[in-house]
Amino acid sequence: MRIGLFGGTFNPIHFGHLRTTLEVKEAFSLNRIYLIPSAIPPHKAPNGVANAKDRFEMIRLAISNHSDFVVSEVELDRAGPSYSIDTVNHFQATLPGNTDLFLILGLDAFLEIDTWKAYREFFERVPFIVMDRPAKRASVAIGVRNLVYDFLKTKISSGYVYCDSKNRYSHKTKKPVFLAHVTQMDISSTKIRRCLKQGRSIEFLVPQSVSRYIETKGLYR
Repeated sequence: MRIGLFGGTFNPIHFGHLRTTLEVKEAFSLNRIYLIPSAIPPHKAPNGVANAKDRFEMIRLAISNHSDFVVSEVELDRAGPSYSIDTVNHFQATLPGNTDLFLILGLDAFLEIDTWKAYREFFERVPFIVMDRPAKRASVAIGVRNLVYDFLKTKISSGYVYCDSKNRYSHKTKKPVFLAHVTQMDISSTKIRRCLKQGRSIEFLVPQSVSRYIETKGLYR
């Protein structure tokens, strides 16, 4: 089994999250992706973040017709801040030993991973899939690769080498870092919350089931 872990605040989940998740699943032949809402995001102020149970329910509604996507309560059930290393530990301890596990995150988040708890441990434990928007020019793609390499070289190890045929950085002893070019929609949770505060429609930004849930619960007003 090939399993992806995609964590975040999801405040709220939207079509940008869903489309990129699908594209990563297809590109890497993943059998399943767990979407993991954080209970207490360690890098975000709590103001404006909906209750964790509401964010969990919105994800559940958004993926209800996609059996290969699963929403996980692992960070909601764990006390204290939601540290990703604890989540990786959980899945590696509970999934079958022959599972290939991947940690999925965006480029911006990856370039800040040195602010995460036990960040060096990730590179010993789990491969990364780093999502970035598709590049229209070769120079842009090279620029992204250079950003990732500079980070790996200065923060992790100079032993990482780029393999063009597999679009990944490999290391003799550490886990690989894959690059995934995905469709990046001009949608953000911040934009959705702003629309709601201004009384504007969020139709076509989130699934209808999520929009109805937000309206019923009076979220982000």
